[in-house]
Amino acid sequence: MERKIYNRLIEWKNSKGRKPLILQGARQVGKTYIVNLFGSNEYANVVYCNFEKEKGLADFFSDLIPENIIKKISYYKRKEALPEHTLIIFDEIQTCPAALTSLKYFCEEARDYHVIAMGSLLGVSVHREQNSFPVGKVQFMNLYPMDFEEFLMATNNQFLIEEIKNCYVSNKPLATPFHEQALRLYKEYLYVGGMPAVVEEYLKNKNYELVKIAQQSILDSYFDDMGKYNKATEIPKTKLVYQNISNQLAKENKKFKYSAIKSGGRANEFEDAIQWLCLAGIANQLYKLDHIKIPLNANRSLTDFKFYMNDVGLCSASQNLLIDDIVYDNHEYLDFKGGLTENYVNNQMIVNGQQCYYWTSGNQAEIDFITRIGKDIIPIEVKSSDNIRSRSLSVYIAKFKPNYAIRISAKNFGFENNIKSVPLYAVFCIKNKV
Repeated sequence: MERKIYNRLIEWKNSKGRKPLILQGARQVGKTYIVNLFGSNEYANVVYCNFEKEKGLADFFSDLIPENIIKKISYYKRKEALPEHTLIIFDEIQTCPAALTSLKYFCEEARDYHVIAMGSLLGVSVHREQNSFPVGKVQFMNLYPMDFEEFLMATNNQFLIEEIKNCYVSNKPLATPFHEQALRLYKEYLYVGGMPAVVEEYLKNKNYELVKIAQQSILDSYFDDMGKYNKATEIPKTKLVYQNISNQLAKENKKFKYSAIKSGGRANEFEDAIQWLCLAGIANQLYKLDHIKIPLNANRSLTDFKFYMNDVGLCSASQNLLIDDIVYDNHEYLDFKGGLTENYVNNQMIVNGQQCYYWTSGNQAEIDFITRIGKDIIPIEVKSSDNIRSRSLSVYIAKFKPNYAIRISAKNFGFENNIKSVPLYAVFCIKNKV
């Protein structure tokens, strides 16, 4: 399956100031697949090392001289590592701290060797175990679950992607048959999500029960990680918080509440668990803005946030939704529909590279997302259907007078009353640059 990060990997390969690359991302988002595919396509050969499966590899890092490391690995793997022509992959590098440290010396002494390091729980390991991290000596990239554009690629809808992009720029409506087709595919995506193994299952069989089994397998692997790579005292709390994320998205007020996890729950009891989930890449926080001022991050609340899962399909699976619930808008699903839609938009904006926040004005108004696009601070209102009636955006516009606003809904493209209408399927177009 095609991934957009592939072009960024090529840019890294060809860059003059290339440093060792650390590819970060949650478990099962496709890191190993895309890097090995990149290596087989773009290099003469690949030397793949998995420190979790091959424990003995750690012995090759008793000294950190890159030339010595390369000689040992090449002999062991029976593959010659050629400068500029071989991709060296260090997978699950968090299990070998010395290998992580060695990246500093590859940067300083052996830049002609192309090294990519990966680790599903690298963020957790580095933060919690205080490994020696090669600050300033590596480049970072993040891989997320497949976004909706990649889902369209996987379902052979490249023409539809181009039509959507053109309409986003021109603000002209997408042809009705294409608009309806895109909305159907969007609803499929809400159920399937973007985990590559799940999308592959969906493409092979279109069997939604098998999709659900694949999703549950991933959820189980996440819970296993919480038990294996966490402090013993934090394991039950981390599992409890993760199970609670989608529950709170079904509430009218989606601000994350510790008291909703358990009676009397407080921040100091669960903050380590929340941090673990974020470092593992399987959940992320959206903070409230106290003031609409630049820089936005300096004006965020330190205590008020919404909490989302890293994949909208896993979010659906965690609530045991059926595909018909989403496609036919089961009335019992409607309370959760708004939260699921927000989860989808949040994930897509992260893939787009947009740092987002939300804003409230007491009980008067709430704007789902606030972000910078170019020089402007732009409010983004999210509606899960084509019903766009809301006073929140009007309150915000009257108070802060933005250059324009964005409303995401099931309605077609358009621009009216200084509000840019963006269909739910076109969120992948909202970026800092067109």
